[in-house]
Amino acid sequence: MASLSDRLVHAWNAFLGNDRYRSAFRDYGYSYYYRPDRPRLTRGNDRTIVTAIYNRIAIDVSAISIRHVRTDQNGRFVEDIHSGLNNCLTLEANQDQTGRAFIQDLVMSMFDEGCVAVVPVDASVNIASGTTFDILTLRTGKITQWYPAHVKVELYNEKLGKKEELILPKKSVGIIENPLYAVMNEPNSILQRLVRKLSILDSIDEQSGAGKLDLIIQLPYVIKSDSRRAQAEMRRKDIEMQLANTKYGVAYTDATEKIVQLNRPVENNLMTQIEYLTSMLYGQLGMTEEVLNGTADEKVMLNYYNRTIEPILSSIAVEFKRKFISKTARTQGQDILYFREPFKLVTVNELAESADKLTRNEILSTNEVRSIIGLKPSDDPRADELVNKNISSQAGASDMPVDLQMDPEVDVGEQVVPIEQQKLEQG
Repeated sequence: MASLSDRLVHAWNAFLGNDRYRSAFRDYGYSYYYRPDRPRLTRGNDRTIVTAIYNRIAIDVSAISIRHVRTDQNGRFVEDIHSGLNNCLTLEANQDQTGRAFIQDLVMSMFDEGCVAVVPVDASVNIASGTTFDILTLRTGKITQWYPAHVKVELYNEKLGKKEELILPKKSVGIIENPLYAVMNEPNSILQRLVRKLSILDSIDEQSGAGKLDLIIQLPYVIKSDSRRAQAEMRRKDIEMQLANTKYGVAYTDATEKIVQLNRPVENNLMTQIEYLTSMLYGQLGMTEEVLNGTADEKVMLNYYNRTIEPILSSIAVEFKRKFISKTARTQGQDILYFREPFKLVTVNELAESADKLTRNEILSTNEVRSIIGLKPSDDPRADELVNKNISSQAGASDMPVDLQMDPEVDVGEQVVPIEQQKLEQG
């Protein structure tokens, strides 16, 4: 622990000793009242239920760990690789986003635009050279132009604090297309039809709340000549002036005039169509309303993860493996894998039963189960062993009664017989 004098010499406070953090005239670059690199939804998606669906799926995808790992010759997970790519996926993708926030941004942008680019902004070598490179930072970008071997990407430049367009080679940029493109992004897809219907409903609501009275005044004379029409127009303006210039909006009419109010709800099947399209969208996305409000059971969530989340994760993992891991590294066992925590939807009683089965069948060790529960590892060496704790080990055989100890020289099939009984039989 540092001494008191050393702490006083190196102590620092943001409000004391340096005016550079208070200066309003220092040039820090571009500034905004909102975060400039945050994804902004387009096509009216930000004003509909679509935003909630996008956000729910993006959160669930980012909650699953995507890692740069090493596998064995059978493709089984061996260990994590401590690389820049793994650091981007698990800890820090760039100076503005954590690894989880980056994946959520990627999924949201992919849903909104249909296809998204993942650009290695900082790398060990030039990514256009075609050689092996180590990725240091990643960002998502919007593809604005397609070329045979290149793409033009609108990318946020964190050095200048603004978005710029770059032309980058396809072989070095991750291009991830929405696996649910036909449902979400096609012009006549279910989701786009739902967005249009909701837009129509919003316009009707705005009209009904615009403060109009929508009145029809029936005058006591026939309006066929120009003079009668001018007289009716004057009468209409007179009623408008009465309503506008009075405190409570009260007007008077002649006893022979009749007023019909039209601002009643218009009966149509718009809401029925919206409900029908919403249910169809849930079905085609592989999710239910219970998934959004958090009341879905384990079977519903399992179906949701298999039909909706897994295709998205596979698209991301395969594209990262194809673009960001060289062919030589893939032959050496490097891979991009995703891991979902299987015990998140399990109750305490079910978790205890599952832990007993997994340790008894030597699938998980005791310390691995403790880490899942959130307890610190045990110092007992046996806690890291894959053994069935319900069966006595050889080390504990000396603690057994003498008449039940097994003779190691006796055949395995005969070790069920106590030693004393074997000697009597042989004598």
